[in-house]
Amino acid sequence: MLKISKLFAAKDMTEGTPWKRILEFSIPMLIGNIAQQFYNTADSIVVGRYIGDNALAAVGSAGPILNLLLVLFVGVATGAGIMVSQYFGARDREGLSRTIGVSMTLTALTSLIIMILGPMLTRPLLQFLNTPASIIDWSDGYLKIFFLGAAGFSYYNILSGILRGLGDSFSALIFLLVSTVLNVVLDIWFVAGFNMGVPGVALATVIAQGISAILCLIKLMGMKEHFDLNLKMLKLKRGFPGRLIRLGLPSGVTQAIFSFAMIAVQSLTNSFGEMVIAANVIIMRVDGFAMMPNFSFGTAMTTYAGQNIGAGKIDRVEKGTKDGLKMAVSVATVITIIILVFGKYLMRIFTDTAELVDLSMYLMKILAPGYIAMAVTQVLSGVMRGAGDTMTPMWISMVTTILIRVPLAYGLAYLTQSPEYPTGRPEAVFVSLLIAWVLGSLINTFFYRKGKWRGKAVLETDLAG
Repeated sequence: MLKISKLFAAKDMTEGTPWKRILEFSIPMLIGNIAQQFYNTADSIVVGRYIGDNALAAVGSAGPILNLLLVLFVGVATGAGIMVSQYFGARDREGLSRTIGVSMTLTALTSLIIMILGPMLTRPLLQFLNTPASIIDWSDGYLKIFFLGAAGFSYYNILSGILRGLGDSFSALIFLLVSTVLNVVLDIWFVAGFNMGVPGVALATVIAQGISAILCLIKLMGMKEHFDLNLKMLKLKRGFPGRLIRLGLPSGVTQAIFSFAMIAVQSLTNSFGEMVIAANVIIMRVDGFAMMPNFSFGTAMTTYAGQNIGAGKIDRVEKGTKDGLKMAVSVATVITIIILVFGKYLMRIFTDTAELVDLSMYLMKILAPGYIAMAVTQVLSGVMRGAGDTMTPMWISMVTTILIRVPLAYGLAYLTQSPEYPTGRPEAVFVSLLIAWVLGSLINTFFYRKGKWRGKAVLETDLAG
């Protein structure tokens, strides 16, 4: 019974064998990330099976816009996670309490902005992206419902991020599994039972995410041994909002860059026609699962680095980074092999159209080796962020995305234009992404070794006073 209770408790990552602490944190994170991916994947499977390939393309076309308009929240979540882990590692109860309270208040404000701006901007953005007329109404309805229910998504992610900053990745996992099952049930019920179409899957996701946010809040309110959660701590005390925003803004900008790049590339993808759009949706769903271990190790390294930086144990951070790289690269290599060997079976989950399965698998083979490079990127950028250096990963993302990926995608498409492919070959999108991933891993390795991150701890005693 005692061991079970420890699973749901905050965990100190400043003691014990580094690789064991990282792995203990990463496994629940990985399962949770896979469950999170099921939100979108369940949407795609239900839509593809019950409505059709065009509806599948509609959900995919909505993705880049959804990511772009959630950028406001990403910054708050990242800044909160870094500060929580460092204050927890430093055993600073006052700083930890105020960080959590201010994070919750800022999340309320960003959610309100998203709920107002999101529905207003979806249609114009879809038109700007040249979304085909056959799917634009479905994409618009999907996005409007999602944004109107953005508070549940925002609060689940910020509160589960706080739990992970405290070392408790298991509670967030359990809550997410509950809501994932609910999401799948509601997807089928709304689409197959009530014939609600594409908007039905958005409504199912909004409800499920709201429930997971409530469960996280209940858990946090019961962790009074580590911090205080009251009206006093919810006030935007001077120093804390600024520090959260300064730490989180680079990550928000990074997310914005990725989103703008996805929108730019989505416009190119749309020019290839509905078959390529649908293939891209399937690939991105498989990609979401393939990338989960990398994201899990990256988040684990952010918490690990944050807690140990807060405790002043820089040597332990470096030892843990080596362990994290070995595990992440090993897992990514196995995943790449699985995709190359069994990928076609994964594609068939989403559609019975043989031509679409073959096209998706062909394009997926181009992308698959990049997951090994991304393992390196996620671990090293995670360490730098956990140490408080959020600027370096941002600049690296800007270079690899704006200066490399997007121009390369359009350049390759232009160079491969032909009577058969008047807008270029669709391979251009995936070759450009692979090259950007590989270069990103090399640049992250250089800056990690340069060591600027070692002097970026964010704790200041005057903030908690």
